[in-house]
Amino acid sequence: MLVLSGKEVATKVRSEVQQECTRFKQETGHTPCLAVVLVGDDPASATYVASKGKACEEMGFDHRDYRFPADITEDTVVQLVEQLNADPLVDGILVQLPLPAHIHEKRVTNSIRGDKDVDGLHPVNIGRLLLGDPSFVACTPAGVMKILDHYQIETAGKEVVVVGRSNIVGKPMAALMIQKGRDATVTVCHSRTADVGAHTRKADILVAALGKPLAITADMVKQGAVVIDVGINRVEDASRKRGYRLVGDVDYESVAPLCSAITPVPGGIGLMTIAMLMENTLLAAKMHV
Repeated sequence: MLVLSGKEVATKVRSEVQQECTRFKQETGHTPCLAVVLVGDDPASATYVASKGKACEEMGFDHRDYRFPADITEDTVVQLVEQLNADPLVDGILVQLPLPAHIHEKRVTNSIRGDKDVDGLHPVNIGRLLLGDPSFVACTPAGVMKILDHYQIETAGKEVVVVGRSNIVGKPMAALMIQKGRDATVTVCHSRTADVGAHTRKADILVAALGKPLAITADMVKQGAVVIDVGINRVEDASRKRGYRLVGDVDYESVAPLCSAITPVPGGIGLMTIAMLMENTLLAAKMHV
């Protein structure tokens, strides 16, 4: 059983992006810049934003953080996004999700200019992805594909099952897998699927992105499958100093012995997400000079 190390692949991607960023700055005099907008005080979101800022600093990018209290108005957030759209020094804009319930997520993400949408959520980028045209691809699915490529895991002709249909993971994941050159046969399962296990047991490649800890169990996975665990969930654990531990959507201990390859949690796809965000931001910068 092969453990697909997100740390190994993310380190490689970040090194390549850092080298390319250095060359780009020398040739153009422009430093790629990522602007991140955080609304509210969700601890997980704050941690992600801090990690993105740290990655920018390590890789030679500029970054700007904009933090608002949870009761900020939707119009205020949209106005900031429009200001960032017009700022020639800002290449990528990311609004950290989830947003408070009174703010319409779609209005905010749709207000980001398509060529600054480094999270790959704008309708223009989703449409280009479905058409097979170059686009910004949501960072987590892009990271999954990067890991599969790194470990030379073939997708052509394979049965791929994606569990989860979110706009940020499940839907773009399915769209990537059916592109020419990837050529997988894709099934998408979701909360209304009658028997998820009946589908996952057929999967040559299983992508778990449902946001429920340890939901994929050994009886749902066929022998020799490649399992990609996108989930990052906190579960209480009194034996840990911080009172919790991180687990995926897959019950790793029971599933791993069945697999030909599997991503761990932590140390898997989560590390790829920020690496791909930096790659997207550099691509955006190249479009703006």
